[in-house]
Amino acid sequence: MIDGDDPLFQTLTIRGKLLKNRIFSTGHMAVMLDDGKPTARMVAYHQAKAQGGAALTIIEAARVHPSGDSGRPAIRAYDPACVPGYARLAKACQPHGCLVFAQLSHPGREMTLAADGTHPVAYAPSTVPNERFHVVPRELPLLLIKEIIDGFEVSAAHMRQAGLDGVELVASHGYLLGQFLNSNINQRSDAYGGSRAGRMRFLQEAIAATRRGAGEDMVLGVRLSGEEKDHHGVEIDEMLEVCAAMDANPALDYLNVTAGTSAGLAGSTHIVPPMAYEAAYTAPIAAAIKARVRKPVFVAGRINQPQIAVAVLQSGQADMCGMTRALISDPQMPAKAARGAISDIRACVACNQACIGHMLNACAISCIQHPETGRELEFGNLVPTTSQKRIMVAGGGPAGMKAACIAAARGHEVTLYETAGALGGQVNLAQLLPGRSEFGGVTTNLLRELENAGVAIRLNVPVTQELVREESPDAVVVATGAVPYSSFIEGAEEAHVVTAWQVLEGKANIGARAVVADWRCDWVGLGLAERLARNGCHVRLAVNGMVAGQTIPQYARDAWLGNLHKLGVEIIPHVRLFGIDPEDAYFQHTLSGEPVVLEAVDTLVTALGHTPNTELERALKELAVPHHVIGDSLSPRTAEEAILEGLKIGASL
Repeated sequence: MIDGDDPLFQTLTIRGKLLKNRIFSTGHMAVMLDDGKPTARMVAYHQAKAQGGAALTIIEAARVHPSGDSGRPAIRAYDPACVPGYARLAKACQPHGCLVFAQLSHPGREMTLAADGTHPVAYAPSTVPNERFHVVPRELPLLLIKEIIDGFEVSAAHMRQAGLDGVELVASHGYLLGQFLNSNINQRSDAYGGSRAGRMRFLQEAIAATRRGAGEDMVLGVRLSGEEKDHHGVEIDEMLEVCAAMDANPALDYLNVTAGTSAGLAGSTHIVPPMAYEAAYTAPIAAAIKARVRKPVFVAGRINQPQIAVAVLQSGQADMCGMTRALISDPQMPAKAARGAISDIRACVACNQACIGHMLNACAISCIQHPETGRELEFGNLVPTTSQKRIMVAGGGPAGMKAACIAAARGHEVTLYETAGALGGQVNLAQLLPGRSEFGGVTTNLLRELENAGVAIRLNVPVTQELVREESPDAVVVATGAVPYSSFIEGAEEAHVVTAWQVLEGKANIGARAVVADWRCDWVGLGLAERLARNGCHVRLAVNGMVAGQTIPQYARDAWLGNLHKLGVEIIPHVRLFGIDPEDAYFQHTLSGEPVVLEAVDTLVTALGHTPNTELERALKELAVPHHVIGDSLSPRTAEEAILEGLKIGASL
């Protein structure tokens, strides 16, 4: 149990500003802007964290100069039109004792397409190509450097005018300020390159300009990647010297430490690290920096539960813990921890699906477990029912569990029925994939919500017509899920063919040479391939897509692909399953139409999607009972859609 004496709830004062605890939300793109300005939706999103007890929320990276604008929407901090939106954010969060900082940034060579679909001119310290986005930048001329520095001052003045508490400069993740620090990227021979002092000049001038614009009362910090963890990335030894130099700058108040870089696929996985990485794995990096500086050190990176943050603080590795995804998953996390309700916290499982996954797809961020996040204006306050109903929920997977929680919380009498002996549905299978055990937290968290909402649970009880007649409910929520899709595979009767479910349930004896036929292009194919390879199988992953994991968030996929390469798994893209015989598996190239024969196959493992279970739905139509179909029983998709539909139907009953 965490009590009030815990370091997590000790205060910290920086430049006269009081941080009421050691929990903060790092700057991250929420995709809630309108023409480069914060919206009411964005205000509500940050306000929820403030109401939940966070000491600080840092607003996403804003651009300080038009040369940093790209097709990815961002606040234009250099434009005075941003001030009213920032002011609304401040007024929404500060009354709850939550400080509000804004990030100032320039992407440099990390440029995506412009808003009109063309490639903009990218600027960097030197003409060194970017590997991830395949951009060749133009070297920044001195005149433009001065304009960008001036942009930091102008932008900071706008933050002060809006009433914000602080400003943070983004020198992390391989963006422009960080590019100048990297000798592999900064190859200049003028005053902004050469020695470490020269490479730091751009950042030092940006700090000075920001302090001029912010005045003496606002907090000023810098976010840095202690290790970029990528080819040609900056390493810890260099960053220790940079941080020591920053520590001597009186204009600067704190250092915010993270890891990774946007410049490469390997480094970018650390921007929002998936569950493949250990909890708080960046804390040792912060500790090394803290040992060299006197200024407060913030840290972020897979700190997803209060007890993990406590360990970081108690060990002296950092002074503040960034818990961004933990707050996305449960905005009330700090308040729950403060009152000792640890088991009520909806712990983040680092699936990255609805947070960074949405952002990379230019959609407003949310959370698969807590779809209310990002939808606070719609679902932030549940309205109690004025007419209590008796609700039967058929199916104890994520959709049914969420629907039952929400309906019961609103005052309905809800009973949840599950055919199996445990709740969780396909989550119970997903957590069996290598490195995915943490995903089982989805079930754990929903179970606690069911308990708190007072939902009656009946296991090993299928919902039938007879049961519905007997119970005579006011409405039935059908969340009966799906089963593996079954299609004709020529030659399957003479070969060894098993499904992904059979492998995960331990019901299949896999031969020494396995082929995974992966139509889904998601976690399942990747996970099966890794599991079989670690068990000593020779594995080929045959994917009906451009790349294995095509449909899942990039950072989770890329980390997994790296692991499979190390394990020697062969990945064959652009193939559809055609047939099999006792020795070989037959595929067709999806683009050329030509045959692709994989020889010497002992076992074919199929991951071909799912078919909805509609039996109960048909029975209820015969009975003319009011019913609502959600989740995979409506259409097989993912846990995100299942839980969202559970929320929507629970809120509408």
